[in-house]
Amino acid sequence: MRLADRVAAVLSEEIESGRLAEGDKLPTEVELVKQLGVSRTVVREAVSRLRNAGLVEPRQGLGVFVMPRRTRPLDLEAEADDTKAKVRQIVELRRAIEGEAAALAATRATPDDVARMREALDAIDAAVAAGGDGADEDYAFHRSIAESTGNTVMVSTLRYLGEVLRSGIRVTRANEARRTDFFEAVRQEHHAILAAIESGDAEAACAAARRHLKHAAARLQEADDGFWTETEDLDVDLGATT
Repeated sequence: MRLADRVAAVLSEEIESGRLAEGDKLPTEVELVKQLGVSRTVVREAVSRLRNAGLVEPRQGLGVFVMPRRTRPLDLEAEADDTKAKVRQIVELRRAIEGEAAALAATRATPDDVARMREALDAIDAAVAAGGDGADEDYAFHRSIAESTGNTVMVSTLRYLGEVLRSGIRVTRANEARRTDFFEAVRQEHHAILAAIESGDAEAACAAARRHLKHAAARLQEADDGFWTETEDLDVDLGATT
């Protein structure tokens, strides 16, 4: 575990145990450096982890304070050891959510919903043709499926996880862009999902969505170490929720 993760875990335990209560001020940066024997950089990164997890709130000129206990954002930053593991887990999560979303969409999508899905697929092709990765357009396609279900909780969940999901898609598309056969396979899988939804076949739509993500995971498995090193230069944030 990285030093910042260890420090974040120590401070989280202080908060969860109640030793640092709601409204309490965290020790200053200098005090934490002295108490924990780490650098200022480590302390800052650990506090940033706590802030992203909704545990603390920095107040300009006053310090960092413990937030009220509430339903807190997911803290995904330290849940996996590396990018490869995190992306694999995101794909697994998407398979569970998007399979059901596609099934519901097949029974609930209106002609306008289907038209939006088709527009999203056209946008992916246009983005790639223009030299982009199509990641945002890919996310928009999957989100349009969820929106067509009429399930506001599902849509809100996807919106909440938006940046994490977009980042996962950006990595998978970077991998798929390395090979023409990968790119064409993804395109066919997307169109298979749309066709099943448009035909009103819930079972086929669910199977197509799950198959798409199963294949995405398999394609990631084929990526070599060089690719995973390159992902460090991608504009991704696998820890942030929106």
